[in-house]
Amino acid sequence: MDFAPDQSTRELTGRARAFVRDQVLPAEPELQKQLAEVPDRWGQLPVVRDLQGRARDAGLWNLFLPGEHGAGLSQLQYAPIAELTGHSPQLAPVAMNCAAPDSGNMELLAGFGTAAQREQWLNPLLEARIRSAFCMTEPGVASSDASQIATRIRRDGENWVITGRKWWSTGAMSPDARLLIVMGVTEPDAPRHRQQSMVLVPREAEGVSIVRPLTVFGYDDRDHGGHAEIAFDEVRVPADAVLGGPGEGFAMAQARLGPGRIHHCMRALGAAERALDLVRERALSRSPFGRPLAEQGVVREWVAGARIQIEALRLLVLKTAWLMDTVGNKAAMTEIQGIKIAVPRAVQEILDRAIQVFGAAGVSPDVPLAGLWAGIRTLRLADGPDEVHLSSLGRAEFRRAPAL
Repeated sequence: MDFAPDQSTRELTGRARAFVRDQVLPAEPELQKQLAEVPDRWGQLPVVRDLQGRARDAGLWNLFLPGEHGAGLSQLQYAPIAELTGHSPQLAPVAMNCAAPDSGNMELLAGFGTAAQREQWLNPLLEARIRSAFCMTEPGVASSDASQIATRIRRDGENWVITGRKWWSTGAMSPDARLLIVMGVTEPDAPRHRQQSMVLVPREAEGVSIVRPLTVFGYDDRDHGGHAEIAFDEVRVPADAVLGGPGEGFAMAQARLGPGRIHHCMRALGAAERALDLVRERALSRSPFGRPLAEQGVVREWVAGARIQIEALRLLVLKTAWLMDTVGNKAAMTEIQGIKIAVPRAVQEILDRAIQVFGAAGVSPDVPLAGLWAGIRTLRLADGPDEVHLSSLGRAEFRRAPAL
């Protein structure tokens, strides 16, 4: 068993590390400055455009996307790079054009889109000329069960007509979000997992209205294009706007969520490493009651426990990536669910203790810990809540054959 990455992965990871360390992290204060000055905080900022140009020049562009449309990296090769972007979730993913929800939407278009759909939507996304949103979650139903989606998409001649309401539509607040991928029911009489379809909806289509922006613990997640509640009132799109085919929406959602879940976990490990970097600096520089925090037993125990958790979970994430590459997402579902549960829980705990080390400064905007905590806490709901994954994983465990 060889734990060393291949030569190309080492070289690319080295470039990504230098980019994040030397260009992204130093740009974070400029991001905050520009946010305070611009009249529309949802628009694209000069600091982001500048970093995107530098990432392109460094060959750090669309690395998340396998196959002909992306860099051709496997999940295992992409894992250490995604982790590095987690050190600066506000800037690094969008700078390297691998930020959600665009990354998942590009995967959908690359895997299921027609040539015309890819030309219209995928190519501009790959070039970061536009952004996009994914509209699945709804305020009126239990969205942890995607088969309960209430939005209706009915056929009317040469058009599909969409009526419904979505919320937590990530990306939709950005004025650059020209594409909305909307999931709704087209086949109400089909089996429950064959009722849903996805349609490609231009943001400017008549009948689309942004009801309100939504914040996460007060953070607007503008780096992801924000989150919005959206009303669809008899929105018409042409018949060829269906992605994949009628009734394939649920299966495509599951295909989208597999890579999305592992990429979230990869970035979460990066956030944990960033927190430990900050804790070491803080604990060595602050000396309450006559000695540095780094010499306090409880702080040492927290740091040691965090290191053990990160190393153990990184191995599980890498194993999951390897399985996805070798046997496919469906066969790796146990591991995907395992990291989806374990990584955000552990990183949330690490960030909570890091905030404790910083005291009042930890909950302030002066350090990134509170923002990181808010994002990680959200992951315990995004792409399926912990409880759903625990139930599914437990059910699978009772079907498992004996180990001996």
